[in-house]
Amino acid sequence: MATSSVSKGCFVFKPSAKKKKKTLSLESYFVQGCEDAESSETRFRLCQELWDKIKTDTEVLQDELNRKILDSLLDFTRKCSSTRQNIDWASQMRASEIPTAALMLGVNIPDHDMTFQSLSDMLKQSVSPHVASVQAKECGALKHLMKKVLERLMDTVVVVDDEDEEENVETSPRVHRSVHCSLGILCDWYAARTKKSATGTPGKKRSSQVRDEQQQPPVVIIFKDLEAFNPRVLQDFILICSQYIDRLPLTFIFGIATSPSTIQHMLPHSVSSLLCIELFQSLSCTQHLATVIDKLILTSHIAFKLNGKVMQVLIGVFLYHDFSVRNFIKGLQLALLEHFHSQPLSVLCCKKKKALFNVTQLSKPNLDRIRQLPSFKRYVEKQEAQEQVNLMTDDSHLKEVCQQLIKDLHKYHKNYYPILRCLHTLTSSLPRYPLGKQIRELHLICLANNVWENEDYQSAMKLVKMLAKGELVSLLQKCVEILQLSKSKKMKNALVQLEELLARFKQLDTATEMTPTVEASIASPIKNLRKKTDLFQLQKTLLEMNESRRAKRLSPFENLRNEALEFIDNLVKSHLSPPESQPLYEVCYYSSSTTVRRHLNATPRTSIQAALSNPYHYLQNDSLKSEDGTVSNAAPDICIAYKLHLECGRLINLYDWLEAYSTVVLAAEGNDPDSEHFGKVDEVKHARFIRAVSELEFLGFIKSTKQKTDHVARLTWGGC
Repeated sequence: MATSSVSKGCFVFKPSAKKKKKTLSLESYFVQGCEDAESSETRFRLCQELWDKIKTDTEVLQDELNRKILDSLLDFTRKCSSTRQNIDWASQMRASEIPTAALMLGVNIPDHDMTFQSLSDMLKQSVSPHVASVQAKECGALKHLMKKVLERLMDTVVVVDDEDEEENVETSPRVHRSVHCSLGILCDWYAARTKKSATGTPGKKRSSQVRDEQQQPPVVIIFKDLEAFNPRVLQDFILICSQYIDRLPLTFIFGIATSPSTIQHMLPHSVSSLLCIELFQSLSCTQHLATVIDKLILTSHIAFKLNGKVMQVLIGVFLYHDFSVRNFIKGLQLALLEHFHSQPLSVLCCKKKKALFNVTQLSKPNLDRIRQLPSFKRYVEKQEAQEQVNLMTDDSHLKEVCQQLIKDLHKYHKNYYPILRCLHTLTSSLPRYPLGKQIRELHLICLANNVWENEDYQSAMKLVKMLAKGELVSLLQKCVEILQLSKSKKMKNALVQLEELLARFKQLDTATEMTPTVEASIASPIKNLRKKTDLFQLQKTLLEMNESRRAKRLSPFENLRNEALEFIDNLVKSHLSPPESQPLYEVCYYSSSTTVRRHLNATPRTSIQAALSNPYHYLQNDSLKSEDGTVSNAAPDICIAYKLHLECGRLINLYDWLEAYSTVVLAAEGNDPDSEHFGKVDEVKHARFIRAVSELEFLGFIKSTKQKTDHVARLTWGGC
């Protein structure tokens, strides 16, 4: 009998093991969505060059700011190491204690990592190779603290008494031999290392002090965040270390963010008495920020600039959120990237001379964008009729004019910042700081409007007129030093005139500042004033004195002082006009403060609520579109549960919530509402609902309550 067989096969196609991961680079992200695709690569290159320069300058500046405090810490560790070699009684008493440096860094926690990294590198290079840094989050117990210290000093795997950790050591890929967690092991290791270094370099004889310092380098342990450590763990560790101080030259560095009293609060006297503490104070975060703004932003070396509102956002985030200079620089980087991404004309934002020729290479769309700029429209309105026609119709003529305007914009910055510093020098020493104590405050005023029209400026000039000769000459001399650093022709001319004024001040004789006739005219009414007691005569005498003071001739010093202040006032009016008054300022200035605030001031709860109430906003699926107040049956389970819970009161019945959820889901599946099984909840839908409720509880929208076991409490307000 003939038979037939049917064979079925299942063929599996395995994916390639070497599948390339597609990663979106910063350049690809930058190019995507650019309004002008032709210049996008050029703009990205300019943006990258500017950011590299800003990053390099910032790192150099931060190293300079931390140099003084880091050098002090290095001297402290060297001094403690050499003190142990002395044999006098005071040195022996001090050597029995653990040298401890309490480093006050302030509350700007994100910036501390960079400081401690620089400190650790400098210690290893010039003082001792034995340096270990620990953090509180990795040292929850004493054994963990000992383990981290020994591992980072000895560069090996340390075994503790936990079985789990022994298993981790056995499976560890590191090839170093493991040791037990004990300071005695560390002492033996240190003795072997110092003996090896002492006998391993035969040659010229060195002095005893240098030889001792090289043979016995200190063992430095850095506690980065002292406040976060468990006080009991810290106390036990110090007590154990004090037992080995004669065999191990330990040195502690405490990183403190709040105040030195933290040590007294965390350590009892019996423990703190084992430490020889010396306090080190670093620059405050506000001083650090002021220096960064002064040296990095308020300079003409970088063509990219910030609008006044953007500056206020970045400074506000710093002052009211984190006190982090590093995050301030990140905000500056964000503004830089957004400016070059959103502004096609930012291709002209460059100080290089060869980059000025980019104006001649502008495309027709970019030329039209220039004509639409508000600052350029104001410039065109001030020109003659024929020139206006040429600027709006002739592209070649527009390129020539724009090239000159870009040069003038760079010259404006070269003149703006020296005069800004001179004005700040004159006004920052005045009482109550009419224009602000920090130069950034004066800069924000100048960015907003004409500073000479400000009432604070006028009151500041009146106060400057009341300064004595010595104070005024000293301030003008500082202005001379500021102008000497500028290479602008206008600033050099101003420097010559200011030096002439200073020379005339020095030639004045203080004895001739007031003539005898003026003294006599003022002295006679004062004598009469002392004799007369009648109210009418008193009023008459005061009026005569006031008129005599108005009519009296000014002294040579007063004339020269008024001339100097008039000279400063003319410089302010000539060079401190707002950037908006300059044509094509939009090329260099970023002004979208809303974008910066949205990126820096994150609002996760608002974003989560927007995603749950309107999933189409993020998923961009047409089936998820719905009218306001309605629930899309195609939405994810958590979105359906979220919108249904908004229709409930303070307490939500879980069974009613489940039935409403099931009705919406069944409608999405296309079931007949008139059927018998419509509205019944199966196991799958029940599990999906439980998962959605658990996710809402995890996000903090609901919580369980003891009032009713089958209810949950709602933690949000408002309806759909």
